[in-house]
Amino acid sequence: MPRTPPATRKDYPVFYHLPTRWMDNDQYGHMNNVIHYSLIDTAVTNWQLEQSVFDLSGDKVRFLVVESGCLYHDEAGFPDLIHAGVRVGHIGNSSWRYEVGLFRNNDNNAFAEGFFAQVQVSADDNAPLALKSDFRACLESIKLA
Repeated sequence: MPRTPPATRKDYPVFYHLPTRWMDNDQYGHMNNVIHYSLIDTAVTNWQLEQSVFDLSGDKVRFLVVESGCLYHDEAGFPDLIHAGVRVGHIGNSSWRYEVGLFRNNDNNAFAEGFFAQVQVSADDNAPLALKSDFRACLESIKLA
């Protein structure tokens, strides 16, 4: 089965610059797999905070991750500067899917592409909550065409 080619920077509307640390390298001198997921989560959380859609208290609404994954194309590691591109690939009634491309330094091709799907639930009973129009509009603003 042929591999999907890596995404390019033009495929993502929003970027966050995330420095690597010495401790991000594994024994082989490249970025440990768990760091990819941390970078993906940090980029999405930064976007959510900028949009004021993330309830830091968790008293009313929570965003639960229900699925995640990562496709690796190349290596990265300290001291690379990571440019994390964020987009939304799907929006449902109470759930959506973030897609994040990780780019090292000035490279145009992603070295890794990750995703995670979230569902919005009530903090009281974890029942799914329909997306409000203002939050849906935020998600639509970075959705794939």
